[in-house]
Amino acid sequence: MKTQKPPVAAGSIAEPAVSTAYPEPYAARVAGRSKRKLGDFFGLWNFGVNLTCLKPGASSSLAHHHSAQDEFVYIVEGEAVLMLDERPYPMQADDCIGLPAGTGIAHRLVNRSEKPVLFIEIGDRSRNDIVEYPFDDLAVRRRDGRWLFTRKDGSPCDNASPQGLD
Repeated sequence: MKTQKPPVAAGSIAEPAVSTAYPEPYAARVAGRSKRKLGDFFGLWNFGVNLTCLKPGASSSLAHHHSAQDEFVYIVEGEAVLMLDERPYPMQADDCIGLPAGTGIAHRLVNRSEKPVLFIEIGDRSRNDIVEYPFDDLAVRRRDGRWLFTRKDGSPCDNASPQGLD
Protein backbone atom coordinates (compact mmCIF):
# COMPACT_ATOMS: atom_id res chain seq x y z
CA MET A 1 0.00 0.00 0.00
CA LYS A 2 1.31 3.42 -0.94
CA THR A 3 1.55 6.22 1.58
CA GLN A 4 0.71 9.87 1.05
CA LYS A 5 3.37 12.47 1.76
CA PRO A 6 2.21 15.63 3.53
CA PRO A 7 2.52 19.07 1.88
CA VAL A 8 6.03 20.53 1.74
CA ALA A 9 7.64 23.74 0.54
CA ALA A 10 8.63 23.20 -3.11
CA GLY A 11 12.03 24.78 -2.44
CA SER A 12 12.78 22.11 0.16
CA ILE A 13 12.68 19.31 -2.42
CA ALA A 14 16.24 18.43 -3.35
CA GLU A 15 17.54 18.92 -6.86
CA PRO A 16 18.70 15.70 -8.60
CA ALA A 17 22.39 14.88 -8.34
CA VAL A 18 22.67 14.90 -12.15
CA SER A 19 21.51 18.22 -13.59
CA THR A 20 20.79 17.08 -17.16
CA ALA A 21 20.37 13.93 -19.22
CA TYR A 22 21.82 15.63 -22.32
CA PRO A 23 25.20 14.28 -23.44
CA GLU A 24 28.04 16.70 -24.15
CA PRO A 25 28.35 19.05 -25.93
CA TYR A 26 24.62 19.66 -25.43
CA ALA A 27 24.74 19.49 -21.62
CA ALA A 28 26.86 22.65 -21.51
CA ARG A 29 24.04 24.55 -23.26
CA VAL A 30 21.74 24.11 -20.25
CA ALA A 31 24.36 25.08 -17.66
CA GLY A 32 22.73 27.43 -15.16
CA ARG A 33 19.46 25.49 -15.14
CA SER A 34 18.31 23.63 -12.04
CA LYS A 35 15.16 21.57 -11.53
CA ARG A 36 13.28 20.32 -8.54
CA LYS A 37 11.24 17.31 -9.66
CA LEU A 38 8.11 17.96 -7.63
CA GLY A 39 5.97 15.27 -9.25
CA ASP A 40 8.63 12.60 -8.75
CA PHE A 41 8.96 13.57 -5.09
CA PHE A 42 5.29 12.76 -4.56
CA GLY A 43 5.40 9.56 -6.62
CA LEU A 44 3.37 10.88 -9.54
CA TRP A 45 3.85 8.85 -12.69
CA ASN A 46 1.11 9.98 -15.12
CA PHE A 47 2.66 13.41 -15.48
CA GLY A 48 5.77 15.29 -14.41
CA VAL A 49 5.93 18.61 -12.56
CA ASN A 50 9.20 20.51 -12.25
CA LEU A 51 10.08 23.74 -10.49
CA THR A 52 12.85 25.06 -12.72
CA CYS A 53 15.23 27.95 -12.16
CA LEU A 54 17.27 29.57 -14.92
CA LYS A 55 20.19 31.77 -13.97
CA PRO A 56 20.87 34.77 -16.22
CA GLY A 57 21.94 33.53 -19.64
CA ALA A 58 20.66 29.98 -19.08
CA SER A 59 18.34 27.97 -21.31
CA SER A 60 15.66 25.50 -20.21
CA SER A 61 16.52 22.93 -22.88
CA LEU A 62 17.57 22.55 -26.46
CA ALA A 63 14.82 23.60 -28.86
CA HIS A 64 12.57 20.54 -29.20
CA HIS A 65 9.05 19.36 -29.90
CA HIS A 66 7.06 16.30 -28.88
CA SER A 67 4.92 13.98 -30.96
CA ALA A 68 2.68 12.88 -28.08
CA GLN A 69 3.50 14.86 -24.92
CA ASP A 70 1.65 18.04 -24.07
CA GLU A 71 3.55 20.58 -21.95
CA PHE A 72 2.49 23.55 -19.86
CA VAL A 73 4.72 26.33 -18.48
CA TYR A 74 3.84 28.92 -15.81
CA ILE A 75 6.29 31.71 -14.91
CA VAL A 76 6.42 32.11 -11.11
CA GLU A 77 8.94 34.96 -10.94
CA GLY A 78 11.32 36.78 -13.22
CA GLU A 79 11.36 37.24 -16.98
CA ALA A 80 12.18 34.79 -19.76
CA VAL A 81 11.94 34.61 -23.51
CA LEU A 82 10.00 31.72 -24.96
CA MET A 83 11.43 30.68 -28.31
CA LEU A 84 8.88 29.05 -30.63
CA ASP A 85 11.11 27.83 -33.44
CA GLU A 86 13.13 31.05 -33.85
CA ARG A 87 10.39 33.52 -32.87
CA PRO A 88 10.80 35.14 -29.41
CA TYR A 89 7.90 35.74 -27.00
CA PRO A 90 8.70 37.64 -23.78
CA MET A 91 7.17 36.10 -20.66
CA GLN A 92 7.03 37.41 -17.10
CA ALA A 93 5.59 36.35 -13.74
CA ASP A 94 2.01 35.06 -14.05
CA ASP A 95 2.34 34.35 -17.80
CA CYS A 96 1.70 30.83 -18.99
CA ILE A 97 1.63 28.80 -22.18
CA GLY A 98 0.37 25.41 -23.26
CA LEU A 99 2.52 23.55 -25.77
CA PRO A 100 0.36 20.90 -27.48
CA ALA A 101 1.93 17.74 -28.86
CA GLY A 102 2.24 17.19 -32.58
CA THR A 103 2.63 20.79 -33.77
CA GLY A 104 6.22 20.37 -34.95
CA ILE A 105 7.01 23.76 -33.38
CA ALA A 106 10.21 23.65 -31.34
CA HIS A 107 10.29 25.42 -27.98
CA ARG A 108 12.61 26.40 -25.14
CA LEU A 109 12.90 29.20 -22.57
CA VAL A 110 15.93 31.49 -22.37
CA ASN A 111 16.76 33.86 -19.52
CA ARG A 112 18.10 37.03 -21.12
CA SER A 113 17.56 39.11 -17.96
CA GLU A 114 19.95 39.97 -15.13
CA LYS A 115 17.93 38.02 -12.52
CA PRO A 116 16.95 34.34 -12.13
CA VAL A 117 13.63 33.17 -13.56
CA LEU A 118 11.55 30.55 -11.78
CA PHE A 119 8.87 28.55 -13.57
CA ILE A 120 6.74 25.45 -13.26
CA GLU A 121 6.71 23.01 -16.14
CA ILE A 122 4.18 20.21 -16.43
CA GLY A 123 4.20 17.44 -19.00
CA ASP A 124 2.40 14.17 -19.43
CA ARG A 125 4.47 11.02 -19.73
CA SER A 126 3.19 9.66 -23.01
CA ARG A 127 4.80 6.28 -23.61
CA ASN A 128 5.05 6.59 -27.38
CA ASP A 129 6.39 10.13 -27.42
CA ILE A 130 9.08 11.02 -29.93
CA VAL A 131 11.15 14.12 -29.20
CA GLU A 132 12.81 15.94 -32.08
CA TYR A 133 15.54 18.57 -31.96
CA PRO A 134 15.26 20.36 -35.32
CA PHE A 135 18.31 22.61 -34.83
CA ASP A 136 20.69 19.98 -33.43
CA ASP A 137 22.02 16.58 -34.52
CA LEU A 138 20.27 14.87 -31.62
CA ALA A 139 17.43 12.41 -31.30
CA VAL A 140 15.93 10.42 -28.45
CA ARG A 141 14.49 6.95 -28.56
CA ARG A 142 12.87 4.73 -25.99
CA ARG A 143 14.79 1.66 -24.86
CA ASP A 144 13.69 -0.49 -21.94
CA GLY A 145 11.42 2.30 -20.68
CA ARG A 146 14.23 4.85 -20.66
CA TRP A 147 15.34 7.50 -23.14
CA LEU A 148 18.48 7.02 -25.21
CA PHE A 149 20.13 9.98 -26.90
CA THR A 150 21.59 9.34 -30.35
CA ARG A 151 22.50 11.34 -33.40
CA LYS A 152 19.67 11.77 -35.93
CA ASP A 153 21.10 8.95 -38.06
CA GLY A 154 20.85 6.60 -35.05
CA SER A 155 24.59 6.48 -34.32
CA PRO A 156 25.59 6.90 -30.69
CA CYS A 157 26.41 10.26 -29.15
CA ASP A 158 29.66 10.52 -27.25
CA ASN A 159 29.04 10.06 -23.50
CA ALA A 160 25.37 9.14 -24.12
CA SER A 161 23.73 6.53 -21.95
CA PRO A 162 20.11 5.60 -21.26
CA GLN A 163 18.64 7.95 -18.67
CA GLY A 164 15.63 10.03 -17.81
CA LEU A 165 14.65 12.71 -20.27
CA ASP A 166 14.87 16.33 -19.13
